[in-house]
Amino acid sequence: MTIDISQFFQVFFDEAEELLAEMERLLLAIDIGAPDAEDLNAVFRTAHSIKGGASTFGLNDMSDVTHVLESLLDRIRKGQMALTAEHVDAFLAAKDILKMQLDGHRNGAKVDLESVADVRMMLQELSKDIVLPAAPVPMVVAAPAPRADAPLAGTRRYRVELPALPQADTDALVAELGLLGAVELEPPGAAGQALTLSTRESADDIVAICSFVLDPDTLKVTELAPTPAQVAADLAAKKQAEEDLGFGFFDPPEAPAKPAADDGYGFFQPIEQIRASAASVSTSIPSAPMEEPAAAAPLDQIDFNEIVVEKKGAKKDDKSVAMPGAESSSIRVSIEKVDQLINLIGELVITQAMIEQRSEALDPMLHERLLNSVSQLTRNTRDLQEAVMSIRMMPMDFVFSRFPRMVRDLATKLGKKVDFITNGAATELDKGLIERIVDPLTHLVRNSIDHGIEMPEARLAAGKTESGRLFLSAGHQGGNIVIEVADDGGGLNRERILAKAAQNGLAVSDAMSDAEVWQLIFAPGFSTAETVTDVSGRGVGMDVVKRNITAMGGTVEIRSAKGFGTTISISLPLTLAILDGMSIRVGEEVYILPLGFVIESLQPAAADIKEISGKGRVIKVRGEYLPLIPLYQMFEIAPRYTDPCDGIVVILESDGRKAGLFVDDLVGQQQVVVKNLESNFRKVTGISGATILGDGGVSLILDVSALMRSSREIADDPVYS
Repeated sequence: MTIDISQFFQVFFDEAEELLAEMERLLLAIDIGAPDAEDLNAVFRTAHSIKGGASTFGLNDMSDVTHVLESLLDRIRKGQMALTAEHVDAFLAAKDILKMQLDGHRNGAKVDLESVADVRMMLQELSKDIVLPAAPVPMVVAAPAPRADAPLAGTRRYRVELPALPQADTDALVAELGLLGAVELEPPGAAGQALTLSTRESADDIVAICSFVLDPDTLKVTELAPTPAQVAADLAAKKQAEEDLGFGFFDPPEAPAKPAADDGYGFFQPIEQIRASAASVSTSIPSAPMEEPAAAAPLDQIDFNEIVVEKKGAKKDDKSVAMPGAESSSIRVSIEKVDQLINLIGELVITQAMIEQRSEALDPMLHERLLNSVSQLTRNTRDLQEAVMSIRMMPMDFVFSRFPRMVRDLATKLGKKVDFITNGAATELDKGLIERIVDPLTHLVRNSIDHGIEMPEARLAAGKTESGRLFLSAGHQGGNIVIEVADDGGGLNRERILAKAAQNGLAVSDAMSDAEVWQLIFAPGFSTAETVTDVSGRGVGMDVVKRNITAMGGTVEIRSAKGFGTTISISLPLTLAILDGMSIRVGEEVYILPLGFVIESLQPAAADIKEISGKGRVIKVRGEYLPLIPLYQMFEIAPRYTDPCDGIVVILESDGRKAGLFVDDLVGQQQVVVKNLESNFRKVTGISGATILGDGGVSLILDVSALMRSSREIADDPVYS
């Protein structure tokens, strides 16, 4: 049988990337002094899975590295070698090499063969025999392998007949099967090699292991009859389980001080309470006084399926206690299919709006049933739209998970100690925004470590802990998600920022508020670093951070106190595909104004409008003069009104600046499906996209930030700056 496995390459690439990320997470969280056995086994399983997949697809460079890595991990998890910080560093370096090799196979990226050789040599050097110290070292020692003369209860014996294989493949397969149990090789014959395997695993598990090396159809697995010793071991185990009253699953009570029926064997609710509960729902179990345990119902009458037992010592996130079938609870779908589905839902929303608008002209008495159906369609469409949009939502952990390694490496490089704390990793954000927020957050985190958190001796001198703390959090706030990067470092230096801004030719004054001063660091080329390093100091980055966040419809705020730290807060819309907007009219045109920029709308009095000769007009709002942007002049439209007192002024805020947008009328407020204008037409200044209204007409979505910048350029007035 010939199988075309090329179609599964992408699946392997995706799964391998997830496994590498999981490996890094486990390694960064592991306790080197007293490693948890399950954590060590989990790291081993990730390496083993990557090795198996790489071997299947013929990616020998990856399988070579993982083979050495797996061997070293196996010795550590079996207690033959103590885990050290040097091991963790080597494992992280191996993870980076595997990621580089994976990118090479997936995208054709360059692979540094010299680095690969260095890492392999480092792993092999660490794999050499190391004598454990005489003093007791906290570690978990694996149980000895089962012997033929002392079989473990529950094991089964299989005879595995292999086809003729190269010796190297046979040795590799025997080593893999040895992880399942005890292997006994038979002398090789003309038809191939045969072996006997004693294991607690099933025949399917054996076939799955062998399928990495050979075609499963050429394999023959036969279960053998148990040996007398095995039968005796099973009987002894069963008898011991019955004597312990735990049926092979629970530890026996250490020293029961009262009848077993009373204490529930240390795990269960007392039998009398079970009876009382059962009696309350009209069951037929008779009640007996607690001082007469002999009258208790036999233990084998208790339905253990109805009793919830918490596994002793189990972690809350222990995957071993997952519900059956959890493996099939998700499906991998390409993002192109999701985007196509979202586009179709957008068209459905537009069609529903058209139907609803046309139905408004119908007589409610004559068309009651039709109008009820339209209302039901509206509700169902909204629910469907929200459900489909949630498909694109991804947890922020997708972003947060890549920072612990970066923080660890950067802090080590700078000689600092940093405790990295995350909160709200389960908060969801649109996939498109998640991919675009990674770079800005990376820059902010690096800045906090380099500029914010002080050196250990400086922190101790200031009465702080030696290790600085870096916080990364995410949470919902209204219709937005707020992401914060905070540190407990030295905070921003107001005087240095003002001096540097003045040196760069920026308009500054001592009367500026702290919030205005902090915004100066987003100016292009701004940096207060005294020396330029490979981490930061060139003044490139913070302006890009703000520009990228603004392009996503977000805002950036800074809070800082000298000596106490700095917090940078980013507010983003949950998705860019659907927008809450305000419909405005200028002349015969209807535009959509993103609601996130709108503060209020008003009809000004004549006394509130002031003309600045040759520079345009301003409007006075509660003692503050704001520039007035006539939308009809920006787009050269014939308006209904040219006097702001006859029309409406909408107060907008963007990038910490306010302005009044002069329009003819407000039409209403609605959710709109955003369509990309550039892919269908071209880039238009002041326009960020388009949407289709309920009447079938196209309405343009205003780019508020671009409008405010354009108006300042046109007016060239200090009041606009």
